[in-house]
Amino acid sequence: MDKNYTYRDRHVELDADKQFRLGEGKISGYCSVFLGALSLLAVIAYLFPSYLTTNELRNVYDAAVLQNVLKYGMYFSLLFGFITFYLKRYRLMGAVGIALTSCAFLLGGYTVPVGPVEAKRLSLGVDWLILAFLGSVFIFLALEKLWPKYKNQVILRSGWGLDLFYFCFNHLAISAVLVYANYHVSHFDWALSTSLQESIQSMPILLQFLLVVLSADFVLYWEHRLYHEVKWLWPIHAVHHSVENLDWLAGSRGHFIQVFSERAMVMVPLYLLGVDETALNIYVAFAALQAVLIHCNTNLPFGYLKYIIVTPQFHHWHHSSEKPAIDTNYSAHTILFDWLFNTMHLPKKHWPAEYGTTKKLPESFIGQTLYPVTSQFQKRKSETHQ
Repeated sequence: MDKNYTYRDRHVELDADKQFRLGEGKISGYCSVFLGALSLLAVIAYLFPSYLTTNELRNVYDAAVLQNVLKYGMYFSLLFGFITFYLKRYRLMGAVGIALTSCAFLLGGYTVPVGPVEAKRLSLGVDWLILAFLGSVFIFLALEKLWPKYKNQVILRSGWGLDLFYFCFNHLAISAVLVYANYHVSHFDWALSTSLQESIQSMPILLQFLLVVLSADFVLYWEHRLYHEVKWLWPIHAVHHSVENLDWLAGSRGHFIQVFSERAMVMVPLYLLGVDETALNIYVAFAALQAVLIHCNTNLPFGYLKYIIVTPQFHHWHHSSEKPAIDTNYSAHTILFDWLFNTMHLPKKHWPAEYGTTKKLPESFIGQTLYPVTSQFQKRKSETHQ
């Protein structure tokens, strides 16, 4: 905590126009559209599983069981759509949701035959997108409503549409990310040690999990720190920091270069350690949940855990544009390495008053994707005129 800095409370004004209120039809309208869209995507994925589902995820879930989930999703989409007509508001959204679900039914709905799937090296992760979206909404949106940090921050806050696009883009590209990551780690074959891996696999699963967490955290800490402290890398990472209102969806905003490099680098310790598959699966689930949680608009009490693991308060300070917090809190899982390398900023009770970057970024996906190039061009142009 910086004793010379005056910490301020963050004031979030309620955007009544974007607020969800019971009885207006807005909630049912959005539910109908999203469930209709997800249902249609799911049916198409069932029709073309080799091209639209990921090999790794198919090994985890039962496609036949998920068809029951699809069935209820389709019927609820229709129900919510009809509710909008009953309430006589947001009927267009209800009509869109009904139309999407009707298309899903016409294509076979939840009765599409399920059978063996020919594995493709590259495919779109439609299954990963659907499951991640539903899981995130049910878990993290519930947390934000039960234990909100900023009660006036609405779900449809400024920039949510852009972040939803990032969410879809990054999840659909998961197959390409994994292929690249596996290709990257293959260059470390020279460092493999069979005896070391056998020793690690003989450890209790919990100990293996903790070893993976610390090893991955060490790699992610230094990668993250380089993105901040190496000038030509910062414009790439600045895209992630351009979010000015954090919530469960905000963590999805990230330049594709960072997304690919982050996954590739974290795969190295996992590959070299060769931990048991159970420990690896526990870590993957833990990392995925924590990555979303730490961006959430939630004041969920963590007690003394906040001095051990990365929590929303810790990571929110990393996203702050206030001077004491700039270039701090790089860790992804534990606060250990920020503490060891003196980059930790965690005031006991204070939260940031300001988020985002000190210099505004473009607000479009294309603009942000090109920002690492355009920012350098603008910098050189300004230097030429000086």
